[in-house]
Amino acid sequence: MKQKQKFTDTIAAQVDEFTPTFEAQVGPALAEVFELEQEELRRAGLPDGMARVGDKLPDVLLYDGHRRPAPLREVLGSAAAIIVFYRGAWCPYCNIALQTYQRELSPLAESFGTRLIAISPQDPEIAQKMAHESGLYLPLYSDAGNNLASRLGIVTVPSPESTLARIALGIDVAGSNVDRTLRIPFPTVIVADATGTIRFIDVHADYTDRTETGDIIDALVAL
Repeated sequence: MKQKQKFTDTIAAQVDEFTPTFEAQVGPALAEVFELEQEELRRAGLPDGMARVGDKLPDVLLYDGHRRPAPLREVLGSAAAIIVFYRGAWCPYCNIALQTYQRELSPLAESFGTRLIAISPQDPEIAQKMAHESGLYLPLYSDAGNNLASRLGIVTVPSPESTLARIALGIDVAGSNVDRTLRIPFPTVIVADATGTIRFIDVHADYTDRTETGDIIDALVAL
């Protein structure tokens, strides 16, 4: 009898299981580059001036999967929202987190009448195509030029060494972004109330660390 699948692993546990396989696939030289990048990110920490609880979300233009402009206020409507900033569909750690949110948060968000969206600086058609290939069907929006992420103070740039390592793996971060730069957001989750006020924000310097669904649910219940 087939055992019923249970989705009880934290994102951290999934990352711990995934990372050794990933490092074996890319080889020791590239794995060391990424490990050094993560260490540098942890050491540098988060930038000053990031958005905080109580701040209002700025109303900027996003773009849907068909490149149609969509003001953030229209995307969210009058509902509370869970907003996930991810680096791009090329990032396996983003995909682990997004798959988990889709599985565990989507049904809850629907029952709460809450919007759950994911935002990256990628070209919307590229993001949509890559996401669907991995079975991801969350509402995805493109933050062209990191306009929204910049206003929230959560933008970073990958190290030159890690950029070359990704190119060696066939990953063109700048080429997949709308503005053709390397600028990407720190992995971030925001829970905003129906007025667009931030009630929870969790930003991670190290892209292998992610906001757990339990923390997001607690923030949603507290609205």
